[in-house]
Formats: sequence, structure tokens, C-alpha cells
Amino acid sequence: MNGSPLDVLLWLIIPYLALAAFVLGHIWRYRYDKFGWTTRSSQIYESKLLRIGSPLFHYGIVFVFVGHVVGLGIPKSWTEAVGITDGMYHFMAITIGTGAAAAVIGGLAILIFRRRTNARVFGATTKLDKLMYLMLAVVILAGTYSTIFESALGHYDYREGISVWFRQFWMLQPDIALMAAAPLGFQIHVLTAILLFAIWPFTRLVHVFTVPVGYLTRPYIVYRSKDPVRQPVRRGWEPNDF
Repeated sequence: MNGSPLDVLLWLIIPYLALAAFVLGHIWRYRYDKFGWTTRSSQIYESKLLRIGSPLFHYGIVFVFVGHVVGLGIPKSWTEAVGITDGMYHFMAITIGTGAAAAVIGGLAILIFRRRTNARVFGATTKLDKLMYLMLAVVILAGTYSTIFESALGHYDYREGISVWFRQFWMLQPDIALMAAAPLGFQIHVLTAILLFAIWPFTRLVHVFTVPVGYLTRPYIVYRSKDPVRQPVRRGWEPNDF
């Protein structure tokens, strides 16, 4: 295993500890805090900014996720085998990727502004959620900067470095030298994302794994109205007609 003790800590020990926290944290949260497994929606306090920021962020993050699946999970040789050249790949990263990143950044900025300027919304935010928002902002900004300036317009190909390390990580054989050689922007992006996954189970991000499957098979909810004519009038509570 090549690399300094710091590299071993950053790109071997911490990632696996974060993975353990992510998995075990969700198990613990589901078993002992089912009622807390929620977004803790604050729509009741403010909805105008939420209607703008939430769709921007969530739709943008879907495209960002798909881009990461392609960039990290699919080897470069596979995309080249189907005719996607480096130029085409970088063009899509700049156009589609930058557009998705802009939507995510804009949506997140609106959501943070809303949460920080509305006293009731801010009061419903836990300390870990505040840390989550900060880390999420760093992840997105560092990733956007690195993709544009260190990869697309620079000389670093993360598909030959970070992507290889990522796939090796799941095979329990990560080459930490690949991450140690990555530009600083990408290192900040990856490390902050790893730490974000470590605290994920203890924040409102758990709602990502909430799928209302039971809604499809639950029985109908019957609502019964009360007929005021047939209801007995309690003594001392006669209605006044004035």
C-alpha cells in the first residue's frame, strides 16, 4: 500500500468508517426513530420560496446523480467502446453538467436563504441539518469548480484517477495513490462528500430512502360527517342566535 499516513487516513480509513456509519446509522434510525424518519417539512411556515427552490434543487440533483453514476461507475474504456470520445464526454459535462449544477446551486441558495431568514423555519432546523447544508454547499461548489476548471478546461481526467479509486473501493482494494494525486479541488469535493455520507442517517436526508409503497395497498380512509341536526345539545351549551 503506497501513500503517507495522512493519505491512508483520508482515502482508506475515513471512507470505510463513513460507509459503516452510513449503513449502521440508517439501521439504527429506522429501528429506534421511525417517527423521526421524515423531511421535517417546513412548508407550513413558508411556501413561496420553497415552491421555487425545492424543484430547482431536486430536479438538478437527479441529473447530477446520473452524471456521477456515468462518470464514476462506467469505465472510460466502455464509453470509448460505444463511440463517446473525450471531446464529446467533456462537452456533455460542460453543458448538461453545468446546467444541472447551476440548478442545484440556485435551488440550494434559495433554500438556505429561506431557512436562514425565516425565524420559524430556522427554529425547526437541527444542528446536524445546519452542518448538512454547509457540507452540501461545499460538495456542490467544489465539484462544479473541479469539473469545469480542473477537468474540462484543465488537464486532469478524473475517469483515470478518482473513478478508478471509486470502483476499487467497492472491491476492497482502493489505490490511495490515485486520490493522493488528484487536484485539491477534487480532493475537497470527494472528502466532503464522504463526510456528508457519514452524517446522512442523522439528518433530514433520510427521506431520500422513503418510498410510500404502502400507499398503493392501504385501505380507503373513511370520513364521516356529523349532522348538526341529529346531535344532542348538551345542557349549558345551547347555541345563541344573536
